[in-house]
Amino acid sequence: MIRKSKRVAILHSAARIIQNKGIFNLTLDAVAEEAGVSKGGLLYHFPSKEALVSGMVHHLIQQYVDRIEDSASKDKHHKGKWTRAFMQETFYQVQTNKDMEASLLAAVAVNPSLLEPIQKAYHEWQEQIENDGLDPVDATILRLALDGLWFSALFNLAPLDNDFKEKILNALIEKTR
Repeated sequence: MIRKSKRVAILHSAARIIQNKGIFNLTLDAVAEEAGVSKGGLLYHFPSKEALVSGMVHHLIQQYVDRIEDSASKDKHHKGKWTRAFMQETFYQVQTNKDMEASLLAAVAVNPSLLEPIQKAYHEWQEQIENDGLDPVDATILRLALDGLWFSALFNLAPLDNDFKEKILNALIEKTR
């Protein structure tokens, strides 16, 4: 368990470097220093920069999926519950999770094929959304709206204040009922 927590700490350290210093400052030496581990300790978990970025993407996807599934399992309404959970989790990502943004930006910069796990996940999520008891076109429009909110925040495109974003989320969720 200690190794797993050290591994996760390394992943978060890499994300902090990207967030605070930019993608081009993501080096194994910088990550080791930020994580408070030796370079050998870092290499034990991640033998290359590509492996580190791949680890970031996989870790964050798994967290994302776990939270969506947890939220969907607690939803008392069968129709649209997966879509609502996806939208709420995506909104949460927009508001709080800069690690997700950092890992995707790192994947694009280091090796775009590292995005394959998120592309696969999105394909699976789209299938879930299309089979969630809602009109598949309407449900997809809702997903794309949340994706747009996320990408708008990611690239700081006409940023919206938190209260307004919350109203948007509530209006979108209302369309799933």
